[in-house]
Amino acid sequence: MYAVVRRYDGVTDPAEAGRRVSEGFVPLLSRVPGFVAYYWVDAGAGVMVSTSVFRDEAGAEESIRRAAEFVRDNLAELLPNPPQVTAGQVVAAG
Repeated sequence: MYAVVRRYDGVTDPAEAGRRVSEGFVPLLSRVPGFVAYYWVDAGAGVMVSTSVFRDEAGAEESIRRAAEFVRDNLAELLPNPPQVTAGQVVAAG
């Protein structure tokens, strides 16, 4: 499995960002081949973190592309700063 973690700082409206992600991005992402799970977390203080899990690296890479497009087209005013993106193979899980 592969995971992608994105950290967004400076989120201007976490509730609205969560609504848009839930209604628009999650359905889009869940159609990526190899999709396993997605989580969008409000970490407080204008920080939100997403975690995507896929069966293979190709799915994880596709999620990075789709996330960038979705943010550009639907969340730019709420997520003013580019995310810190970390991706890699899952080596332990519970």
